Amino acid sequence: MDVKVMDNKWIGKRTIRPDGADKVTGRAAFGADHSLPGMLWGKVLRSPHPHAIIKSINLGKAASLPGVKAVMSGDDLPIIPLDKPLMVGPADMRYVSRNIMARDKVMYAGHAVAAVAATSSRIAQEALALIEVDYEILPHVIDVEEAMRPDAPVLHDFLFTGGVTPKPETPSNIANHLEFKIGDLDAGFAAADVTVERTFRTKPVHQGYIEPHACLVSVAMDGQATIWSSSQGHFMVRNATAKLTGMAVADIHAIPMEIGGGFGGKTIVYLEPLAMILARKSGSPVKMMMSREEVFRATGPTSGSYNTVKIGATKKGKITAASAVFRFQAGAFPGAPARPAAMCAFAPYNIENVESVGIDVVMNRAKSNAYRAPGSPIAAHAVESTLDELADKLGIDPVEFRLQNAAEEGVKSAYGPTFKKIGFVETLQAAKAHPHYDAPLGPNQGRGVACGFWFNVGGESSAQLHINEDGTVTVITGHPDIGGSRASMVNIAAEMLGIDYKNVRAQIGDTNAIGISATTGGSRVTFSAGMAVTKVTELVKQTLRERAAKIWDIDVEAVVWKDGNARPAGSNAGEFDPLSLADLAAKATATGGPINGQVSINAQGAAPAFATHICDVEVDPETGRVEIIRYTAVQDAGRAVHPSYVEGQIQGGVAQGVGWALNEEYIYDEAGQLENPGFLDYRMPVASDLPMIDTVIVEIPNADHPHGIRGVG
Repeated sequence: MDVKVMDNKWIGKRTIRPDGADKVTGRAAFGADHSLPGMLWGKVLRSPHPHAIIKSINLGKAASLPGVKAVMSGDDLPIIPLDKPLMVGPADMRYVSRNIMARDKVMYAGHAVAAVAATSSRIAQEALALIEVDYEILPHVIDVEEAMRPDAPVLHDFLFTGGVTPKPETPSNIANHLEFKIGDLDAGFAAADVTVERTFRTKPVHQGYIEPHACLVSVAMDGQATIWSSSQGHFMVRNATAKLTGMAVADIHAIPMEIGGGFGGKTIVYLEPLAMILARKSGSPVKMMMSREEVFRATGPTSGSYNTVKIGATKKGKITAASAVFRFQAGAFPGAPARPAAMCAFAPYNIENVESVGIDVVMNRAKSNAYRAPGSPIAAHAVESTLDELADKLGIDPVEFRLQNAAEEGVKSAYGPTFKKIGFVETLQAAKAHPHYDAPLGPNQGRGVACGFWFNVGGESSAQLHINEDGTVTVITGHPDIGGSRASMVNIAAEMLGIDYKNVRAQIGDTNAIGISATTGGSRVTFSAGMAVTKVTELVKQTLRERAAKIWDIDVEAVVWKDGNARPAGSNAGEFDPLSLADLAAKATATGGPINGQVSINAQGAAPAFATHICDVEVDPETGRVEIIRYTAVQDAGRAVHPSYVEGQIQGGVAQGVGWALNEEYIYDEAGQLENPGFLDYRMPVASDLPMIDTVIVEIPNADHPHGIRGVG
């Protein structure tokens, strides 16, 4: 695939963001902003216990309360058999079904037990207090190391460790065991002169989205349902809700609202299926919103972990072997990102002998969810810390050590692929050349270097492009805009059409307006939707050439599209004045009708992204307080379609990483209760905690994308 040249007019430019004015003026409509006449309010009763058998639930008193129109429990949801997976994207509906509403057992404090819909929020809350649940309390376990012990309380009698042979005969909290290997590990370590082995523990952290989960569901008399919600994928919402409630997908119309942050935390449903059941039972629209406390207690943070890394190298600095075991907290049901952690751990480096193991462990916590390159930051923390110590023991500069062992084009990774052209070396070189790297340090100050990797993904994307009656353009895609995809799609369409970007409008189509489009996540949307927009724009350009050829009565091959106009390909094609979009739009009815195009693709060719960061800290020797005093982040974006958004994504990731390192964690007491379920006690970094974060965008184009895009978010 030919990559377009880099001297573009709009691609790579800092155009005004299409959603900016509505966001800063408060006009943007989020998940909780939509209302309907006769709407009911839904509330969820949640378990106070981390692990217990539900002996009985009495909904009678709640149902009899004046103003209550519907009640439900797990009995109102269809049972999804456990014998084989039922996937919606990466999520297994067997477990999602049992997570959104408990059945025979509650698996964590905060697990949904029942729900009500009433004419007011106050009445719904009163009804929850009338629901009688008889629990038989069971022993619980919330720590990954404890959950792996043979004598630990077993959460699920149906769960047998996968990925091992022979298949275990007894159930276990270890849901899955996987590994990636290359070379001869024993021989590699035998060849090492210096070896470092360390253990690392990380805590679960919240994604930090500001907007709580919210939805509104309305079901018509004919059974057709509409969902308004804030999510990272309305097609996911439609498909998952259909499977979880036993409905046909065609009976659900999912409309995306603006999203107030996601970072992976809104890639699955929590409320939508419950609101659907309550709306069907009551015959009225039902609105549900989580409180901040519910978000913390009942939705998925990223996994905590317990990890071991061992790396060996020669005296000259050549890494001869590396191994790691990543033990991840899945929460109450399987699905921790242990696989991507094992894949990403050593991917930046050219190491001949590697073993990387991922272990998925269940325990009595809320089911974990994705968080920005799920699994990769946890793996990088362990690997990069070990590499720094190894470089120090060898007396080698940490960047030089990484350059000496950096993966390049042609290197086969331990997780399988052989890399094409990649930009890891370039990020290291840019970091080393940056003034930050050689800047002097003061007393009690230190400097760290770390590198990161994400493989990036493609997948299903759909796009439409319409030439409006006045020659302006509307481009529609099917992905919620979290990181600036609307601005990027505008830049791409304007670039290819050769028109001013201000004449292009971007929209997010709902499930009835655009073809199937996978969830916004995995740094995929600019890559995959950008490919779809490119293809549909090419189709429309062909139509425009055909219309011009018809007007001029010449062959279409004698017409080119250049600088926003149809033009004769040469003097032998005839002498004609250029036809602009406005000219062709005005003649559309006479030349064949509306000018538009639609494509749906399964985007292939995603290419990995690499980053190198430099961080300076100062530690108060008396209090231990750590202050970040300087930070530089270098990342290969392939092609920065909108540099301001790329910089924002990088800076946001840094801020989240700082919080993870210094402040943030879920704190549980011995009774299995979360002690800090809110932003007062769960402290995320604020502006005063951070320095200015310098960003350096490296652009090593992805040869498999028409614009060289890799991914950033």
